[in-house]
Formats: sequence, structure tokens, C-alpha cells
Amino acid sequence: MKQVKGGVTAAKGFEAASTAAGIKYTGRTDMALIYSQVPCEAAGTFTTNVVKAAPVKWDQQVIAGGEKAQAVVVNSGIANACTGEEGFGYCKDTAEALAKTLGISPAGVLIGSTGVIGKQLPMDKLTAGIEVLAEKKNDSLENGTEAAKAIMTTDTCEKELAVEIEIGGKTVTIGGMAKGSGMIHPNMCTMLAFITTDAVISKETLKKALSEDVGDTYNMISVDGDTSTNDTVLLLANGLAENPKIVPDSEDYQKFAKALHTINEYLAKKIAGDGEGATALFEVKAVNCEDKEQAKVLAKSIVCSNLTKTAIAGHDANWGRILCAMGYSGAQFDPEKVDLFFESAAGKIQIIENGTAVAYSEEEATKILSESAVTAIADVKMGEASATAWGCDLTHGYIDINADYRS
Repeated sequence: MKQVKGGVTAAKGFEAASTAAGIKYTGRTDMALIYSQVPCEAAGTFTTNVVKAAPVKWDQQVIAGGEKAQAVVVNSGIANACTGEEGFGYCKDTAEALAKTLGISPAGVLIGSTGVIGKQLPMDKLTAGIEVLAEKKNDSLENGTEAAKAIMTTDTCEKELAVEIEIGGKTVTIGGMAKGSGMIHPNMCTMLAFITTDAVISKETLKKALSEDVGDTYNMISVDGDTSTNDTVLLLANGLAENPKIVPDSEDYQKFAKALHTINEYLAKKIAGDGEGATALFEVKAVNCEDKEQAKVLAKSIVCSNLTKTAIAGHDANWGRILCAMGYSGAQFDPEKVDLFFESAAGKIQIIENGTAVAYSEEEATKILSESAVTAIADVKMGEASATAWGCDLTHGYIDINADYRS
């Protein structure tokens, strides 16, 4: 496996475009298109929030349907959530408008929306944007990057990655883009992720690969504890690599799953590190746990602790907050056996051993915690399982962004 340039247009047969439709923002793009030259097998995972946005319901319907997918249209600025039958009708109108413009089936059009909850989409601007997207689309890497920029809301940077693997003597490419900065919490978040591949693979195998990986990637990130109405991860495969068909549990499947994990983990970490107002990516590793579930629960509890996140923001090795978060996680462990370490590009330091503080330099700890990426390692000494969660520090910037988000 090797990393290559680009994102959603890196794989054969995928095109993209972006435009400034003026849906909410001025002076920037706010609509994106992903298009495959041939119909695709598609898989998706979606928010666990009971309140689901109209595009989530639409995409679930498309994924469950019999037709293949061929296009994804995304808008930022308005989430089309809590908009009732009218909002769902706008999904149908959007799919039909795009299908007519591209000459494809509306049943193969997937939709993503992100932004303010409760507002109806300005359909005149959306349909005008569709015309522009259809005209501008191409398979250049630049268009893929511009599409990644167009789906941002409070994100500070675009998020994309592409990798290549070899299957049966054929080069298979997987590329992806994502957005996410706030309303981010395990069980997915206000995050949209779109992944494209030219692999030959069945719908069922594609679904298996995606569902097996989401639990260790997107479901292990948190910025603020809010699970969004719009979380969507879509994976499209158009088969243009002409590789031998990937089947479950084969060596080729493992190779594909590993490459997909690389894309998903990278995008998940980029979302976590770009949390609203964040100055640092906060990574938590729970190691030597009894089983995977215990490790996940402990890692998530630490990364979600607001007190711990503010300590990271202040570069303060306040280890008591971490042990406290482990204690209320629901996982059973012996606190008097826990070792805790902090690690970053500036070095590694042990903070507690067997549940109590060791002699360490506060100055050295502050130096380690002042980096742009910081890791906490909690060793519970109960087994061999481990899990990693990602989040960010919590700063005044989070309040500044969210206090006046609608205005």
C-alpha cells in the first residue's frame, strides 16, 4: 500500500466539482459533486441519533434499494434536519434535478447536507448550483480537493487522502474526503465522509468492510459530546480497476480492508484534530485491557472528559481527571494497578504508577503537552487488548464559534 495524491477523484472513473451557490455562506464554495462514470456498488453508515436529517433518511433508502449509485451531491450551510416532509421532498427534488442534468437515475443519487438545523433549503439556489456542478465536473485531483473544501462548515482545512494497493496484478485506488469540526461524538458525529474506489467488489462485501471498520475509526472520535443528526459515511465502488472480484475473508479482502482503514483512520483523526477552537489533537490509548470492549469504553471515557480536555488545553498534567474519567466509564478495573503516560513529539513521561503519582518534572510534562498532537496512554494491566480514541483540547474558541453559529 502506498499513499498517492488526491482524494475522491484519485480512483479511476470518479469526477468531482464545487461551486458557490450562496446557500448560507458568501465568498466561498458551498456545494460539491462526486460523480462516477459508471454506476457503483454503494455502502453507508449513518447517525445513531433518533432525530435523523432528511438526507440521512434519503441515503438509507438509496443504499437499501436495488439500483446502483452514481452521484453524490453535498451542500454545506444548511443541514436539512428537522424539516419534516418538506425537507425530505427537497431531497427528492435535488436527486431528480441532478439526475436530469447528468442523465442518470434519481434512485442512484445520494445526498449530503451539513450546517444549521431547522432551516429549509433554498431550492432555487440548490438547483442552480447543480447546473454549475454538472458543467464543471472532471476527474482532476484539483477538483477533488476543491470538493473537499466546499463541504466544510466550521472546519479550518479540507480533509482528503488516497492510497493504492495491488490486487491480482491490478492497481486498486481508494480515496476519500470528509468534513467535521463540531457536534462530534462517538457513534459518528456531524461528520460527512465520502470514499471512492475503483475496486471490483460486491455490495455485501463493501458493506462488511465499511461496517467492520467504522467502530475503530469514526466511532472512536469526539470533540464535544454531541451526536449529530446528519452523520453519514458513504463508500462507492465502480469496478474500473478490473481486479479479480474481492470476496470476504480472502487475502485480497484483508488488503482492501487495511487500505480502507488507513483512509478512515486518517479522516477520523483529521476531524478530531480540527475540533472547533482546538489547538491540539488529543489521542488516548487504553492498553493491556481485558478485552476490546473494555479498552474502547476506557479510551472513549477519557477522550470525552471535558475536564481532561481543558487540562490538555492548559498543558497541565492533571492526571487525576483521567483516572476519574476511567472510574465513571462503567468498565471494571483496579485503579491501584493503572500506569499513565503522556507522549508527544517532545518526548514521553510517566505520570502515575499503580494508581499513584511518580516523581516527574511538571516542566517536562508541560513541554510534552504543549505539542499540536498529544497522547495519553492508560495501562490497566489486565490482558492484551487495546483501543485508541481521538479528540481535541477544549478552549474558549469552542464557545466563541458556537455561541453565534446561526447569526
